[in-house]
Amino acid sequence: PAMPSSVKLYSKGTILGYRRSNKNQQPGTSLLQIEGVSDKSAAQFYCGKRVAYVYKAHKKRNDNDTKVRVIWGRVTRSHGNSGAVRAQFRVNLPPKAHGASVRVMLYPSQI
Repeated sequence: PAMPSSVKLYSKGTILGYRRSNKNQQPGTSLLQIEGVSDKSAAQFYCGKRVAYVYKAHKKRNDNDTKVRVIWGRVTRSHGNSGAVRAQFRVNLPPKAHGASVRVMLYPSQI
């Protein structure tokens, strides 16, 4: 069988902010809303998947580099009943990332 012309490797998501209570926020855990996910059971599919926050930096690191940088993370669990998920990144996300989009990779796959 012929391979389809384009294989979807990631879903889009939005960074909602840090996990927080009324007075404190925990910058080590970020909340994401993934496109097309609106309940807890659908969010369960994304647990363990890798997340990439791709952004443009002000300067290149060296001459043969690009301005594009990535912070990698992983979906840890669901959050609430509306399909939001918690994710932990290798480096805590900067506050300027709140509201920005992320790529939720469809690997590692458990199917």
